[in-house]
Amino acid sequence: MSTTVIPLSHETWFVRDPDHYPLDWAALGRPVVVLGLMLAVAVAGVWRLAARRLPSPELPLRHLTRLVPWVPRLLGIHLGVSLLLLAYERSVLDPGIAAGDGPIGTLLVVPQVLAAVLLVTGYGVRLAAWAVVAAGPVLLLLSGPQALFSCLVLLGIAGFIIAVPPQPELGGRARLHVRHLRPAVLALRLGTASTLLTLAVVEKLANPEMADAMLAQEPVLQVLSPFGISPDAFAVVAGLVEVLFALLVISGALPQVVALVAAVPFTASLFVFGSTELVGHLPVYGVLLTLLVLGSHRSTSLELSHIPGCHSARPSAAPGRVASSLATS
Repeated sequence: MSTTVIPLSHETWFVRDPDHYPLDWAALGRPVVVLGLMLAVAVAGVWRLAARRLPSPELPLRHLTRLVPWVPRLLGIHLGVSLLLLAYERSVLDPGIAAGDGPIGTLLVVPQVLAAVLLVTGYGVRLAAWAVVAAGPVLLLLSGPQALFSCLVLLGIAGFIIAVPPQPELGGRARLHVRHLRPAVLALRLGTASTLLTLAVVEKLANPEMADAMLAQEPVLQVLSPFGISPDAFAVVAGLVEVLFALLVISGALPQVVALVAAVPFTASLFVFGSTELVGHLPVYGVLLTLLVLGSHRSTSLELSHIPGCHSARPSAAPGRVASSLATS
C-alpha cells in the first residue's frame, strides 16, 4: 500500500522570479479556501478536546525524558548550524534573503556568524538569541513584513532560549521552572505557527499563481495528480495542511503526535530540494524535536499545552510544577 505525502517547502526559495507573483488577497475568499480554513479550525479544536481524554502520550517515548534538560542546547545547535551555513551562502536568516557580495552584505553576515558560533558552542547563548531577535527589525527594513513573518520561527526559538538558556556550569543542560518554561514554549509555538501560517497564505492560498508556477517547475511535487486533483486544488490542499499544522502547534495538545506527523512532509521535501531545504528547515526540525522531547515527560508536556486563560489540554496531576530534578539529572 502506498502512502501519499504532501511535501512542505518554502516556494520563494526555489521558484523562479518569486517577486513576479503578487499576493491576491481575494483568493482567500474562494469558497473552498473558506470552508477548508473552517475545517482546519474545527479539527484543531477537536484535537485539543480529545487530548484531555486520550491515554497519556508520553509513555511510548518516555525514554526521551532524559533529553528534556538538553532541549535549549539542542535548539541552539539547530539554529546555530542553520545560521552558519546560511552565512556561508551569503544569506541572512533565510535562504531566500541574499546579503550580497559587497561591504553591506558582509556587515550583515558577520554578526550572524558570531551569533551562530555562540549558539553552537553553547557559550553566550542568551546573547546570541538576543542578537537573532534584534535582527527582526533589520529584516523588516531590508526585506519587508513578509520576510519577517516568514522568519518568526527563528524569533520563537530565540525567545525560548532567552527564557530557558542552557547553563554551561551544568554541562549545557537547563534549569526548568514553570515561570520560565511557560513563556518559553508559548514563544516557540507562536513563532512556529506564525511562520507556517505566513507560508500557507503568501505562497499558496493567497498566491495561486506562485503555487502553479512551482508545480509547473517541479511536477514531482504534485503527488495528488494520479487522483485527478488539479494543480490549483493541490495548492489549496497544501496550504490548508500548513494551516492545520500551525493550529495544532498553537494548541500544544499531543505534541509528540504532532511532531512525528509533521516531520513526514517536512522531510519529504528534502528529496526534491536537497541541501538548501535542509539548511532552511533545520530550525523547524529543532522545533519538532522540542515538541517530541518535551512531550515525553508529563510535567513538560502539560506546560507545552498551556494556553493563558484556557484549561490545559490534559488534567494536571501537579499543577504549576515542572520536575526541576530534570535539570540536574
